[in-house]
Amino acid sequence: MESRVLSRATTVAHVRRPLRESNGNASCSLLSIKPIGAVSEGGNLIWGRQLRPSLLLEASYPVTARKEILRPVMAAASSPAEGSDSSGDGKVAPVGFFDKYPALVTGFFFFMWYFLNVIFNILNKKIYNYFPYPYFVSVIHLFVGVVYCLVSWAVGLPKRAPIDSNLLKLLIPVAVCHALGHVTSNVSFAAVAVSFTHTIKALEPFFNAAASQFILGQQIPITLWLSLAPVVLGVSMASLTELSFNWTGFISAMISNISFTYRSIYSKKAMTDMDSTNIYAYISIIALIVCIPPAIIFEGPQLIKHGFSDGIAKVGLTKFISDLFWVGMFYHLYNQLATNTLERVAPLTHAVGNVLKRVFVIGFSIVIFGNKISTQTGIGTAVAIAGVATYSYIKAKMEEEKRQGKAA
Repeated sequence: MESRVLSRATTVAHVRRPLRESNGNASCSLLSIKPIGAVSEGGNLIWGRQLRPSLLLEASYPVTARKEILRPVMAAASSPAEGSDSSGDGKVAPVGFFDKYPALVTGFFFFMWYFLNVIFNILNKKIYNYFPYPYFVSVIHLFVGVVYCLVSWAVGLPKRAPIDSNLLKLLIPVAVCHALGHVTSNVSFAAVAVSFTHTIKALEPFFNAAASQFILGQQIPITLWLSLAPVVLGVSMASLTELSFNWTGFISAMISNISFTYRSIYSKKAMTDMDSTNIYAYISIIALIVCIPPAIIFEGPQLIKHGFSDGIAKVGLTKFISDLFWVGMFYHLYNQLATNTLERVAPLTHAVGNVLKRVFVIGFSIVIFGNKISTQTGIGTAVAIAGVATYSYIKAKMEEEKRQGKAA
């Protein structure tokens, strides 16, 4: 249920960076940025899945230049004009907080990413405990996010990027796969324990590797295939003795994995220079339109007959509405934080962080909901997570070596 923006979107071709001049005149230089990798080389940009920054600077530029580009606009805007005073003598602008403590800021992004993701999963499951309508709740997730994006566009944060028919045609398959993966994830969350759904979703790297090998025709090294064996083994062990197991939850989680895999494939074909925030907004709008008809068909009659009244009777109208609003906000915001985190760290760091995030969600869900798990399920979950960690580490190292080879 983690959402991303686009896989390997070609990023903005040039980024402006202010230069200091003693005469006070503004001037700009341009740093070029290049798109990187294929789908199999790092997964999606941000749907919370695999593990790549959306853009990398040319290796020839120093680290300091890269840090300056990643400095938030807020920090740049709040600084005094760089380079001059009324007498014409040059002055050095004070170092902003974001530049002075980059590690602290990155740590904050990780913390908020984890925190919002855990809160979302817990609140989402609590809603399903008294309102078991995953199709409708999926629509609410996207609807709240879309409203958030529309309000952001209205105030110019960010400015809405125009979209043409060609880009729309490219984004529709991505959004359809995103919608299908999102809905089936929610069906699984409603049917089984949160920890079990996340264990099944740990198989996603396996499906990504299979799609890369057999659909895209890209060779996957044997070491990566071997690293996926513990993932398959661990999920199998956990499934055999999972106390909350049912086929609806299991099959839905598997369909979600397949849907997100195809989303990666279509994302590869839909490379664009539009910024990730705008792309995510457009994909959310399309996905919302896709999700509404199934919700009406499968759950509409039940909701009208007794669904809404039963849910409100259990928790009250105010809590019912506030729960749906906040679960949608947490869904949108944790994906946005995942995007921001991706852009601040290296692929290997994010790979490890993504695995730890899943561990946090599984652990907190077991504690909060008091789910009883068998010893074999616990071992299987641990083996699967360890396999994902190994796979992510090997893949990120291979990609880093490949980039270094190209730079040389």
